[in-house]
Amino acid sequence: MTSIATLPENWPAMSVADAHALMTATDDSPFAMEEADINGVTLRVWKNAAPSLRAMFEESRAHGDLEYMVYEGERITFEAHYRAVAKLANALVNDYGVKKGDRVALIMRNFPEWAVSFWAATTIGAVIVPLNAWLTGEELEYGVSDCGARVAIVDEDRYHRLAPHLHNLADLQSIIVARAGATFEGKAERFEQVVGAPADYMSLDADATLPPCQIDPDDNATIFYTSGTTGKPKGALGTQRNITGNLVSLGVSRIRAMLRRGEMPQPPSEDDPKTAMLLSVPLFHATGCHSILVPMLVAGNKLVIMHKWDPTRALELIQEEKINGFGGVPAMVWQVLEHPNFHDYDTSSVEGVSYGGAPSAPELVARIAQEFPKAAPGNGYGLTETSSVTTQNVGEDYQNRPDSAGPAIPVVDLRVVDADGNDVPDGEIGELWIKGPNVVKGYWNKPEATEKSFTKEGWFKSGDLVKIDEEGFVFILDRAKDMLIRGGENIYSVEIEDVLYSYAGVMDAAIVGIPHKVLGEEVGAVVQVAPDASVTQEQLQDHVAQHLAAFKVPIKIDIRTDPLPRNANGKILKNELREQILES
Repeated sequence: MTSIATLPENWPAMSVADAHALMTATDDSPFAMEEADINGVTLRVWKNAAPSLRAMFEESRAHGDLEYMVYEGERITFEAHYRAVAKLANALVNDYGVKKGDRVALIMRNFPEWAVSFWAATTIGAVIVPLNAWLTGEELEYGVSDCGARVAIVDEDRYHRLAPHLHNLADLQSIIVARAGATFEGKAERFEQVVGAPADYMSLDADATLPPCQIDPDDNATIFYTSGTTGKPKGALGTQRNITGNLVSLGVSRIRAMLRRGEMPQPPSEDDPKTAMLLSVPLFHATGCHSILVPMLVAGNKLVIMHKWDPTRALELIQEEKINGFGGVPAMVWQVLEHPNFHDYDTSSVEGVSYGGAPSAPELVARIAQEFPKAAPGNGYGLTETSSVTTQNVGEDYQNRPDSAGPAIPVVDLRVVDADGNDVPDGEIGELWIKGPNVVKGYWNKPEATEKSFTKEGWFKSGDLVKIDEEGFVFILDRAKDMLIRGGENIYSVEIEDVLYSYAGVMDAAIVGIPHKVLGEEVGAVVQVAPDASVTQEQLQDHVAQHLAAFKVPIKIDIRTDPLPRNANGKILKNELREQILES
């Protein structure tokens, strides 16, 4: 762990509050703020943020022949990307009848076609619905049905998962299948027939333009599904402003860090060198989409897409593509740092290592400083419901507080409250509530869930237990929601417990987290079965695997006939079970 003794003698030259005040002081600053009425709530917003994703995309064409995406030997320039997006956008409107506000489901692994589909849908005012590509057909059916998607754009593997469920999807009119080795009948058509293959994008019509559409900052843009502690997954309904504002928020920490160390930042220039980012997290999460895909397009930087996460391949790409930044979740950074052949690769180009989505060990900061001397490590906190960034911690602040997620960005307000919703004194533990233009509208078609998590005054109840110090730095202590995080993937206990309950002979079930150095947590289960039941761990694991994604299957199941321990209120004592399963 890096100690404060290693920090510059004059640090901090400026308080967090003063740095934020200076950044936001003038109207021509990228961080200028103004007030706006959003759904009846007055919020601070970024004054100079782009009005829409469409406006961002239109500007990206100016990057021309620079590379936007690199994938397994495929290299796609900004101009080629623009032509492909325009082709698909026109097809969605003219051939598939997609109108503003219609939902378009997007279900595929990280392919260039994911980005083309995202931009094509959002620039015509459709609501893009990225679904987790790891899910089973049963889970995908729910997402497509719940959002009422008119069109689904999928890769071939996801098509085959979804195909047995198509008879239950009456609203789904068409399917476009990318990377398919065959043609399809009925609702399905190959992506290459609609748009073309990546190698052919530059041969598409250079004069093509986007279909006309007026898009306002608070129009619906995305639905990202997030599981809850009860019931089915909930679709967080995001707006254009949520995402365009996130782009501005991402720049706060770097400028704040410079001011805190006594440096005066210079305005960006067109002559600034372009950077290369390694995409190692799924685009179907808000982090991958909002905080990597979108910023890279706007800045004219190169996005290097991995087929699947592999630390050896990551090191190869860092060397081959001169990667300047990478990260994802802490587990991925650890895997790179602890690779047995780490020092055989040239990693000197790395200037930034950022991560979030899961707890990280403080010693990770020191390791990054040791192995990437030019890199500024960074961490942050956000949720699907807050459109990625809520707090950020980088540079000397991160060295000084490696167990903190940093202070809130200037347009965001935070509260720490007790069980009754009353503010707790500074430094005490409570639930974190968040208010700002980054907070989504609510949950799609779930008014009761929306009312439970979002107040009429604009506060989102995160469910996370935190404390905030005197300078505003947030420390995430625990999750009030019954949730595990495995390698950055949120896993909600009740979802797995419900499947276990459905197995004959199971009387009670509890999911607990098993600590794992790389992944953070693995899924463990304790199950009570009927005295005469003959149930094995393998049978239960197979049962869960039939209904849920592989990463949700418990790696260890403690099967017993005795009742699970509960407190006086009837709540299962999961801390006690966690200790027991670790000792067994």
